[in-house]
Amino acid sequence: MTTGHPFDSAAPGQPVRLTDTLRVLLAPNPSALTGRGTNSYLIGQGEVTLLDPGPDDPSHLQAILAALSPGERITRILVSHAHHDHSDLAPALKAATGAPVFAFGTARDGLNPAWQAMSDLGGGEGCDHSFTPDILIADGEILTGDGWQLEALHTPGHLGNHLCFVMGDGIFSADLAMGWATSIVSPPDGDMSDYMTSLDRLIARAPRVLWPGHGSPVEPALPRLEYLRSHRLGREAQILAALCDGPGSAAELAARIYADVDPSLLPAAGRNVLAHLLDLHQRNKALASPAPGRDALWSLPAE
Repeated sequence: MTTGHPFDSAAPGQPVRLTDTLRVLLAPNPSALTGRGTNSYLIGQGEVTLLDPGPDDPSHLQAILAALSPGERITRILVSHAHHDHSDLAPALKAATGAPVFAFGTARDGLNPAWQAMSDLGGGEGCDHSFTPDILIADGEILTGDGWQLEALHTPGHLGNHLCFVMGDGIFSADLAMGWATSIVSPPDGDMSDYMTSLDRLIARAPRVLWPGHGSPVEPALPRLEYLRSHRLGREAQILAALCDGPGSAAELAARIYADVDPSLLPAAGRNVLAHLLDLHQRNKALASPAPGRDALWSLPAE
């Protein structure tokens, strides 16, 4: 999506200043699921906090270090969530800077225990199961620097340990909300009920701007957040309509609903549909045979 923002044309590793206390660098990991790549944010001046190291790429590590002004150093590394494209560089960046790594927890923290108990859900796409933070961040915790502060929001849905951070009238929304695409919600790591609750938390803050994990800043932010919420409700309505035409697996329903989508993206679409189906099952709006799972046959409850 073209926004006209200067960051749209920034090359990987080229720092772009967003505010007096905020810079962003693009990591060189473009893909269908990461857009142009992962965003790494440098917050503050002097003693700098780095949000989302990105992929384990030596060129990106060097770009982050080169973006520091003379006399600056990274004193804190934040990881929004434990997906490889956000967390993999954390150990190398810690080794290069000596800065501790902060996060809500590991890739298994904050997950829905009901989905974890379903061994046939599959999932785990992109999870960095080796990730272990040095310091845990709690929901509502305040982190401060010279002239700025961050409020951590635990926002599961895309992943159980996902954090957003509020800074002034902006929110670092990581993979919860982006301007160029919707988020993947893939059980058991993703949870649609949690995702909708997390979206509502951001909407309640009425931010001016979103600084996402992928893509350019989103401004105005509130219309985009409200669109993402309505989009999910619309997708739920499509799934229920598809079930009116007859039972189906998550993959079969995705093929019906996403008829005009690139076939290579259908597996990810199927994971999103499964997330909606599990949410509908919790609300007694969909039945699974023989039991909820990746290969279950889904249908509507009898009236």
